[in-house]
Amino acid sequence: MERAQGLPPAQFPLERGGTGDLLAGGADGPDRLRTLTSAVLDTLETAARARGGPLPAGGPDAVARRTAALCDPVLPEEGIGAEAALADLVRAVAEGAADPADPACVAHLHCPPLAVAVAAEVAGAALNPSMDSWDQAPAAGVIEELTTAALARIVHPDAPAPDALITSGGTESNLVALLLARERAAPGPLRVVTGANAHHSVHRAAWMLGLPAPAVVPCRDGRIDPAALDRTLAALDRAPALVVATAGTTDEGRIDPLPEIADIAERYGAELHVDAAYGGPLLFSERLAPLLKGLDRAVSVTFDLHKLGWQPVAAGVLAVADTTLLAPLSLRTDYLNADDDTEAGLPDLLGRSIRTTRRPDALKIATTFRALGRRGLSELVEHCVRTAEEFGRAVDARPALRRRPGPIGISTVLFRPVVADARGPEAGDAVVAEVRRTLLLDGRAVLGRAVAEDGDGHHRLWLKATLLHPVAATADLLPLLDLVAEAAERAASGEGDGDGGDSEGGGGDTAAPAEERLSP
Repeated sequence: MERAQGLPPAQFPLERGGTGDLLAGGADGPDRLRTLTSAVLDTLETAARARGGPLPAGGPDAVARRTAALCDPVLPEEGIGAEAALADLVRAVAEGAADPADPACVAHLHCPPLAVAVAAEVAGAALNPSMDSWDQAPAAGVIEELTTAALARIVHPDAPAPDALITSGGTESNLVALLLARERAAPGPLRVVTGANAHHSVHRAAWMLGLPAPAVVPCRDGRIDPAALDRTLAALDRAPALVVATAGTTDEGRIDPLPEIADIAERYGAELHVDAAYGGPLLFSERLAPLLKGLDRAVSVTFDLHKLGWQPVAAGVLAVADTTLLAPLSLRTDYLNADDDTEAGLPDLLGRSIRTTRRPDALKIATTFRALGRRGLSELVEHCVRTAEEFGRAVDARPALRRRPGPIGISTVLFRPVVADARGPEAGDAVVAEVRRTLLLDGRAVLGRAVAEDGDGHHRLWLKATLLHPVAATADLLPLLDLVAEAAERAASGEGDGDGGDSEGGGGDTAAPAEERLSP
C-alpha cells in the first residue's frame, strides 16, 4: 500500500498496527474500544463527584468558561490523541451535566437511562448499522421488526394487523401521524383539532405540513373539555378531521378523557390520534393500564421510551392500528431498495421512517425488554407513579408548601411556596420563578415550571417535579422540599438578588457547600 503523498509515517494509521488502532468495529476494534471505554467510565465517575449535585453551580456563564477551558479549540491544528481528547471533553460534559440520575434533577421528562440500555447503545454505535437498507443492517432490521411488532401489540392488542415505527421521539411521531392523516384526507384539507393542553409539536407539525392552524379546544382542569370538543367538531361540518388527544401532558401529566373523546370523534366521522409520549408506558402495568382506557381506539399513538422507559435519547415510537396506514411512507430508490432486490427477498426498510440514515435505536429497547420483561418494566413504572403520590403527600404535610389541588398527573407534582400566595399574582409568581432560578444557579436542584389552573380558577406559576427515577425512594426526594422552602423564605424576605444570589449575575464559580446539595 502506497503512502499518501506528503503524509508523515507517524500519521499514517493503517501502517501503525491496522484498523484496530482507530476503529470500534471489526475483530480488533473491541480491544481499542475497551481501553477507551474504561477511561471514559473513570472520567464519568470522577466528574460526577466533582460536580457534587444535579447541576453545575454558577449558571450559564460559569459553565461556558469551564467548558471552553477544557475543550477550546475543538479543532486544533494538531490532534492531542484519543485518550487526552476523551479526558477533556468527557470531563467537561460530565462536570457540566444536568444529571437525571440525581434525585434532585426533576424538571423535565428527562429520565436516567438504564445501564443495560446504555451498554446496548455502545454496541449499536460500534457496529453503526444504518436502518435504511438490509445490506447495512441485516440483523438490526430483524430486531427492529420484532421490537415494533411487540410495541404495536401492546398499544393495539385487538387490532388484526397493528404496526409501529421507531422514531426520534414525540415530535417526529406526531409529525408522521399528521402526515399520514393528511394523505388519508386527500384532497382535504385535513383539519387538526386538539386541546389547549397539547404539546407544541402538534402545532408545529401542522405548520410544517402546510395544514390550517389546529382548532384549539378549551380544557377543564388540564384536560380536553368533551362538550367543547363536540361543539368544535360540529362547526367543522364533517370536514376531514383528526382529533389529537394527550395521554400525559408535559406540564401536568394529565390524561384526556379518551373514551369520551373517541365517542365524539366517531360520531362526527373524525379520526383520533393520541400523543401518549409520556403516558404510553403505563400500558406495561396491569394496574395502571386502565388509566389509558380508550387508547386502542386511536388510529395512531405516539409512545416514547426515553421518558417513562429509561432509554438513552432517542427512543420514540409511532404505533398504528393497521399496517396499511403506513403505505404513504413507501419510497423507491434504486441504490437502497431496487424493485428486483425486493422481489428477490431483500427486506425493504426505507418505508419505515421519514428519515433515511438512522440509528439502530430498537437495539437498546429490545435489550431492555429482554432484560426486564413486561413485569420488570411494570415494577419500574409503578415505582415512579407511587413515588409521585408519596411526594405529593409530603408536600401536603409541609406548612410552607402548597400542592396544586387535584390528583397527581402520572408522576408529575406541581407545588409552590405558601409565601408566594401572600403576594399579588405577579409578585407571587415572581417568587416562584426566583426560587427555581436560585436552586438552578446554585447547582442544588433542577425543578421545572408550569402555569396551571389553581383551585380558584386562576392560573398561577408552579414548581414542577417530574419523577421518572426508577430507583430513588421518597426519602431521597424530601431534602428537595427543604431546599425549596429555604429558598422561598430568602426570596420573600428580599435576601435573594433575583438571579440566584450570584454576585456576578450567574457567572460565578462558587458551588454550594456539599452538605447543602441533594445527591444520591
